[in-house]
Amino acid sequence: MSTAEEFKAAGNEALKKGDTNKAIENYTKAINADGSNHVYYSNRSAAYLKQGDANNALEDANACIGLNPDFAKGYSRKGAALHSLKRYNDSIAIYNEGLGKFPDDAGLKKGLADVQREKENPYGSPGGAGGGAPGGLFGPQMMAQMAMDPRLRKYLNDPDVMGKIQLVQKNPSLMPTIMNDPKMMEMLSMMMGGEQPEEGGSSSSASAPKKAAPKKEEKPVEKEEDWSNLSPEERKKKETERDARVKKEAGNEFYKKKEFEKALAAYDEAIAIDPTNMTFLSNKAAVYFTQKKYDECIQLCMEAVEVGKANMGPFEDRAKALTRCAKAYQKKGDLAKAIEMCKDAQLENYDKATQRLLKTIELEKKKKDVSDYQDDAKADEAKQRGNDFFRSKEWPKAVAEYEEAVKRAPKNAAIRNNLSAALCKIMDFNGARREAEKALEIDPKYVKAWARKGDIEMVMKEFHKAMDSYKAGLELDPSNAACKQGLQKVTAQINYGRASMTDEQKKEQAAHAMADPEIQSILTDPVIQQVLRDFAENPNAAQKAMADASVAAKIQKLIASGVVETR
Repeated sequence: MSTAEEFKAAGNEALKKGDTNKAIENYTKAINADGSNHVYYSNRSAAYLKQGDANNALEDANACIGLNPDFAKGYSRKGAALHSLKRYNDSIAIYNEGLGKFPDDAGLKKGLADVQREKENPYGSPGGAGGGAPGGLFGPQMMAQMAMDPRLRKYLNDPDVMGKIQLVQKNPSLMPTIMNDPKMMEMLSMMMGGEQPEEGGSSSSASAPKKAAPKKEEKPVEKEEDWSNLSPEERKKKETERDARVKKEAGNEFYKKKEFEKALAAYDEAIAIDPTNMTFLSNKAAVYFTQKKYDECIQLCMEAVEVGKANMGPFEDRAKALTRCAKAYQKKGDLAKAIEMCKDAQLENYDKATQRLLKTIELEKKKKDVSDYQDDAKADEAKQRGNDFFRSKEWPKAVAEYEEAVKRAPKNAAIRNNLSAALCKIMDFNGARREAEKALEIDPKYVKAWARKGDIEMVMKEFHKAMDSYKAGLELDPSNAACKQGLQKVTAQINYGRASMTDEQKKEQAAHAMADPEIQSILTDPVIQQVLRDFAENPNAAQKAMADASVAAKIQKLIASGVVETR
């Protein structure tokens, strides 16, 4: 069965080849295998963005930051996704947040510069740089969108407007000129989803004329409903709803001013007038949430949902109350209950924001569960059981106990090394090497792990790597017997062992070594290429080159790997 890291590696390869579907599929498998690793979400976010799916890219970037707020690339991923969604201010804000933590990060600096440049010049530079289409803003895609928008369609029938559009399509540098036309300004403002610039505000061109600030619109006076034809019961109901609404609006004003006790009193009056309306209970719960009174908030949210169900309250309102309840449970640290509330909310009314919250809390819970499971004492107990099984040669049981110990103490290098030894016994050499390397990540000076890694590489006939591992161990402890013996064995194998190999075995070893990035790097080194030619054509020059320690080490590594054969 493939591990999460292997799925990630497969995803990386697919992404390099431009196969985003395959990359996303593999990153998803990695996440399913280990949902607490922020890197997998970062990589999948990149794949989604490359595929053009900025919304999913943003969700994964949020998950990445949620799992590890100290990962610079997470902020780059989120900034890039927001940039792609044209949410320029949000993108700039997240890049600045990342730079606040990582002021020297080149990726964050470049991302910020890119989004600021596009925000300042969304139409593109002269020559059609605004998106690659002729005419920049007025490319075929935008013209098609205008044709489908009832608000903009009228401009396509205006000869004056179309004339100016055609000028810009032919020569984008004329864009500032057309900004002098109020009609064009009005159209562009609608296209960009904004309002027309007011006096004193910025416009798309320094030469655009300033407009007088529009008069402040007076709030329209609501017409009083005609209740003359209502029955006494209907009239009473209308009066109750009106009076309760007045109290609720008063509560809302107090809430905005952070006068929370007055807001609660106003909502209580609204509830007393109309106990069938769940909104008043929900609003009161919001006050408690702001005051960090999470138990009271939860109680009010659940009461609101019950009132909503009993009185046919809107599904959306019931879902909002349950989502607020989930957030309160999250603040209390009861993540299982928070997840339950999110799922209940989605059953009432599906909402993307609630789905993102659910995913975030699930990730938070996974991380917490892993952390809560850690226990050094129980790890030592599992390790001792593993040792007992190892001594009695019950290898699978030893592996199971060591794996349990690793879960209990993932930063214990000795346990990782023991697991590596047990995996060797069941012939899982890839897994064994992985655990030895993990042990060395935890403690680079752990000589036993260097010896174990060298032994595994010997078995896998990666003699050049085994030699490096044994030498690394001996640099730390020159008297270490395991590394000494290992180095002697690998040297003898390199010098004499290949003589006993068949041609097929030699080819297999060389092909395996050629897949090693380090070997590939050595073979592409122009100096090494010249030395290899000199061995055949100019031996004296080759011998002189071998006087250089770094050149000699690289040639020795090629010989050890089987790529270069001595005669």
